[in-house]
Amino acid sequence: MTAWVPVLLAGAAAAVTAARSTTGTVRLAALSALRYPVARPSGLVWLLPLAAALLSGLAAAAIAAGAVVALRRALDLRRHAAARDRERARALDALALLGADLRAGRTPADALAAAASVACGPSAGALAAAAATARLGGDVPGALDAPSSAVPTVLRGLAACWQVCHEAGTGLAAAVERLEDGLRAAEAQRRAVAAELAGPRATAQLLAVLPVVGIVLAAALGARPAHFLLHTPLGLGCLVTGLLLDGAGVLWTQRLATGAMP
Repeated sequence: MTAWVPVLLAGAAAAVTAARSTTGTVRLAALSALRYPVARPSGLVWLLPLAAALLSGLAAAAIAAGAVVALRRALDLRRHAAARDRERARALDALALLGADLRAGRTPADALAAAASVACGPSAGALAAAAATARLGGDVPGALDAPSSAVPTVLRGLAACWQVCHEAGTGLAAAVERLEDGLRAAEAQRRAVAAELAGPRATAQLLAVLPVVGIVLAAALGARPAHFLLHTPLGLGCLVTGLLLDGAGVLWTQRLATGAMP
């Protein structure tokens, strides 16, 4: 029975990773709207490889440690994607507020400061820096340069608009509204593509978990797959090769899906 510990641990980690990633893709729009943070797993998960080593040996510990690393990596990527979704959503709100304030007659510096209070992430820092620079009469387009932002093209567009028409508040307001319309259209396209990719991603993740199901079925039929995979040289070779191919397939699928995103 102890030989099943690493298999069950690896299967649970893979299932959780697949479920989280699939759910996050299908509910991309909901993540942007609700802006829920993705929790990190507790540091206690590193006790799983130790338990596997005590119960089933070093090979089991290595498998369990790999499963923990993969799970933490997947959750980190999920959290990073959620943060960028949140920044894009807040950027829309910030542009809407900026355009409305300029239409209402507020100074560009005050309007930028108000927009910065609504935005988040690097775009919020860029808008706040631009507001402070505008009050001092400095280089506002340079302050709006934030390559690490989720919306760098929008900030560059705003910088170009400022260069052309910052003296006339009305002209700047119209340009900001056009930027907002462009960002809304890009977000709609991105969400449509994400919805189309949800099916292929879910299929790839299901296929990645199926080997664990096969091992469980083999054990149910009276075989001893865990003993073969963990305690024989041929089994260890098959296990390592299978894990490498499985991981390569998941990474390749994710790369294809990421490349298809606008």
